[in-house]
Amino acid sequence: MTSNYIDPGIADAQSVRTPSDDIGYAQGLDETARRLARRPWPTRPLQRDVAVSFEYFPTNSDSAAAGLDDCAHRLDEVNPAYVSVTYGAGGSSRDRTFATIERLQSTLASPVAGHLTTVNATKAQTLAVVDRYLQMGVRHIVALRGDPPADADSGSGHGPIDGYTTAAELVAAVRAQARKHTDEHVTISVAAYPEVHPKAKSAEADLANLAEKVEAGADQAITQFFYDNGNYLEFLARCREAGISVPIVAGIMPVTSFSRVSNFAERCGARIPEWMIDLYRGLDDAPDVHQLVSATLAAEQCRELAEHGVRRFHFYTMNRPELTLSTCRLLGFGCPAVVEAAESARPLPQAQAS
Repeated sequence: MTSNYIDPGIADAQSVRTPSDDIGYAQGLDETARRLARRPWPTRPLQRDVAVSFEYFPTNSDSAAAGLDDCAHRLDEVNPAYVSVTYGAGGSSRDRTFATIERLQSTLASPVAGHLTTVNATKAQTLAVVDRYLQMGVRHIVALRGDPPADADSGSGHGPIDGYTTAAELVAAVRAQARKHTDEHVTISVAAYPEVHPKAKSAEADLANLAEKVEAGADQAITQFFYDNGNYLEFLARCREAGISVPIVAGIMPVTSFSRVSNFAERCGARIPEWMIDLYRGLDDAPDVHQLVSATLAAEQCRELAEHGVRRFHFYTMNRPELTLSTCRLLGFGCPAVVEAAESARPLPQAQAS
């Protein structure tokens, strides 16, 4: 009778292993070593060509505005490609959006983009906002059809009869208006939905809608936030198969509050994986642990996407800098000394080394 084999290096009082178990265990260790060897976690930054951008929303009080300014300045050290300021449903925050953009333009090094929605607005009102943006020096507009305000009539939801009824119509109008007033290229971003827009008839119809927006003149698409990278990667593959070649920027929302994010996800059709529910269970009363888990989760999400070739990330900051800044630091952004050291240690490609 063969006695049970116990590996004293790994076993505790409850662990009993057989020689055949050790074969699988050793293979597992080898695979883990290979994965760790090829991943830049945790000290090496992402590649130089990876870019981040941040989204803010306009505030409705002086104290909140000061908080937003602090958030934007702290995140500006990351050197984002741009930051964007949202535009409320039906233009409800229009004046505050303008004021926020002007304030950030005067203090940040990064370009500032303005959002634009067309729901509940006439064509003239919409084009007036485009003109105002151009006069302010804004050269990047995030064009969205938008959702009607919560207290709006439950009719079609498309607003005035003389307004733009689709995002594609809006994109075409913004592109035409920009050409009338400036020789500079105006970047137009639109929305994309890896898990399908909740009001879309089907995934195919949703993809066709994105294709129409690109055909109308959109330069890139920014996705709704998601937590299942597989859904984004599958969506990206479908976009390429459909001939949509513009960048599909990954929308990242660090979990500032799991209950709040869950509510957002329910409204916009984003799925919260079961493992995330388990991960955050019991953390409502442990904010420090919640923050650590969230920063690690967001950084790991971005790293996995980068391993699949994703190079652009748009962070929904909720006007709170800590989690987004922590995530960017974990990814190597905003750490000049770390980036310099990592780049100097990285071997040159053969073609350049010679």
